[in-house]
Amino acid sequence: MTSETTTESPVLLVEEPEEGIALLTLNRPKARNSLSEALMAAISNALDGIVGRQDVRAVVIAAAGPVFSAGHDLKEMTAHRADPDRGRAYFTEVLATCSAMMERIVRLPQPVIAAVEGVATAAGCQLVASCDLAVAGAAARFCTPGVHIGLFCSTPMVALSRNLSRKHAMEMLLTGEMVGAEDAARFGLVNRVVPEGEALAAALALARTIAAKSPLTLRIGKRAFYEQLEMGLTEAYRYASAVMVENMLARDAEEGIGAFIEKREPNWQGR
Repeated sequence: MTSETTTESPVLLVEEPEEGIALLTLNRPKARNSLSEALMAAISNALDGIVGRQDVRAVVIAAAGPVFSAGHDLKEMTAHRADPDRGRAYFTEVLATCSAMMERIVRLPQPVIAAVEGVATAAGCQLVASCDLAVAGAAARFCTPGVHIGLFCSTPMVALSRNLSRKHAMEMLLTGEMVGAEDAARFGLVNRVVPEGEALAAALALARTIAAKSPLTLRIGKRAFYEQLEMGLTEAYRYASAVMVENMLARDAEEGIGAFIEKREPNWQGR
């Protein structure tokens, strides 16, 4: 893949606004924060750098400008229709890169929270759905508009169908219509709606609450949540029971239970 070059700011801003929290800000506002090759690579690299960090307990993904993300960079993709294979190899590579980035979010040990202002469409909507939690400003809107241009949003469908009810997911995918923030909350795409302009502050507050918990417990819980979703009921209970036994034997669980009984604040050690 080629790299996006710019004389302006980086396509992704990576900050740690407070202890225990990493903030990733999509920074292509002039391009509606579309997921270019460079931006997807930057997000993936940032997540890879966070994976093993015990001091980062929660991650927030936000965006600069009035649009959260318009999805794939269609100009970048369309340029490859002139390739000898009409772009097949390039499209395959870009979609594999995007899918791997979304999977990184799900597989990341730390919880990831989307802070959404403005519009999140197509792969931008997929990005929101891939995050563990999402907070939306009241004016935020969401859609999977591929059907309008003859391109069904098949990869966004993967994330939507795992977060929304089937009928709500299908409604978004088949109609391509915009969904307001309140309906997005009702559908299960976002957790809560806050006044316009306050999504980032609310997401950081949520991250702060999460970051106060045992980092080991967060890692165990997030992984177990996604693992059991793919199992049958009996297998899921068997797996979750085994996870809970190991969790009970962890030092943080011993400390947390002891602190509860003794009515004091726990001292987490991450083990």
